[in-house]
This record gives sequence, structure tokens and C-alpha cells, in this order.
Amino acid sequence: MSSTDKVFAGSIPKIYDEYLVPMIFSVYAEDIARRVAARSPSVLLEIAAGTGAVTRAVAAALPRGVRYVATDLNEPMLAVAAQRQADDGRIIWRQADAMALPFGEAEFDVVCCQFGAMFFPDRVKAYGEVKRVLKGDGTFVFNVWDRIEDNEVTQEATIALGKVFPDDPPRFMVRVPHGYHDKAVIRTDLERAGFRDISIETRSDISSAPSAIYAATALCQGTPLRSEIEARDAGKLQAATDVVAEALRTRHGSGAIEGKIQAIVIEARP
Repeated sequence: MSSTDKVFAGSIPKIYDEYLVPMIFSVYAEDIARRVAARSPSVLLEIAAGTGAVTRAVAAALPRGVRYVATDLNEPMLAVAAQRQADDGRIIWRQADAMALPFGEAEFDVVCCQFGAMFFPDRVKAYGEVKRVLKGDGTFVFNVWDRIEDNEVTQEATIALGKVFPDDPPRFMVRVPHGYHDKAVIRTDLERAGFRDISIETRSDISSAPSAIYAATALCQGTPLRSEIEARDAGKLQAATDVVAEALRTRHGSGAIEGKIQAIVIEARP
């Protein structure tokens, strides 16, 4: 994993939340919220909370009296999440590394995580931390993106960027967000961490954006893909974004665009 693959700083968190969350994350946040609510947790931990897409959805689905700890490694992302969340005494915001969770053993009924596991340098270690802080009858609910070929707009953007930088195409999307989709590997990682009751399913949906430039801005400027582009040519960020927008416009038309998205959703219990 590149040193820039986990950098969500500068203007990235704001663009991520305003553009990318409604485009591809919200529908899966609602799915996670339904699964968490079905477990009726009293104490809940979220890891890799990002800008709070899941936090907002889960908080809306849970009753009063729940204790909800939302964490992320990146404080700039948490700052956006806390700002976006309505005043809610149930929620505690805390910077934390998923591989070294600052909590005691068997503290939580549920641990949830949306599209964060792909970023963990050592997934077995992170899953072991989740198991440690879960109660014996607790549940770990999380999702990861499926392969990039099943995520239409992201794949089209990656192909377009390859034409901008043919000698060294940016591969962040393939390498990280869409780089951890083998169900057998996911199951093995969880089993190595001590989980035994594991269910894994594929969930497809449709992403939508009001325009091609909106989708291009979301992907090129609201993710660490931005750092990859700027590392190749700091002056080409907008030009690269425009190339992606034109490719999406050619494929989808000049108005709103839609594309298939696909994720893998996992529920695991010790």
C-alpha cells in the first residue's frame, strides 16, 4: 500500500462527503444501519467511520439510550463527521487505529465498519482487535467493495486516467478500494482472527450523479486518487478530472449518469 493511500486530508474530506457519499456510499450505509439495528445493540463501536455516512444512518435507526462510539484513523474525516451529525448525546467521536483499538475486552454488542477493511495494513490483526472488544455474542458487520469491473463508473474513470498518464497510470482504485474482494480470502482472514460464524453476500445497486463532472470530481478529488494524480503532475489535477468527465459524458450522456456498483457485505460472530 502506497504512503498516500490512507491520506484523507486537505480538501479531500469535504469533497468526499459532499460528492462521493451520496453517489456511492449512502445506499450501503442504509444497509449497514438495518443490519446493526436488527441486533438491537446497547453499546456500539464503528471503526473507519470516515465522514459519518454510516454514523448518521445508524444513529437514525437506533433508540435513545444507546452508547455509540465512532472512530477513524484520520482526524480530518472525523471532524467533518462530527460537524455533519446533529447534536446527539449518544455519540462519542474518537480518533483510533483499527489495529490497536483503545477499548477494553468485550465492551461492545456490535462493531460496524463501512469500506474501511481495504485500508487496514494487517487485516487479521484488525479483525482480532474487533473480536477482542466484542462481547461473546456480539456481531461484526462490515462491507468492502467488489472488484472494480463490477463498479462501472470507477472503472471508467480509472481507464480514462490511464490515458492521461500512460507511462504510470494511477492505480489507487484498483489497488485499495477494489483490491480486497476475494470472499475466500476474507473468510480465511476472519477465521484466523477467531471468528467462526461468518456470512458473506454480494450486494449490487446503482450509483447516480447529477453530471459527469460531478462524478469525476468525486473520484479524482475526493479520494486519495487525488494524491496519485498530483504526485505525477501537480498542475494536472483539474485537467485529469476534465478528461475523466469527458469519458463519462461520452459513455453516459450529458445529463445525469448512472452506473452499477457492487459490494460484499459480511456479518461475523466469534
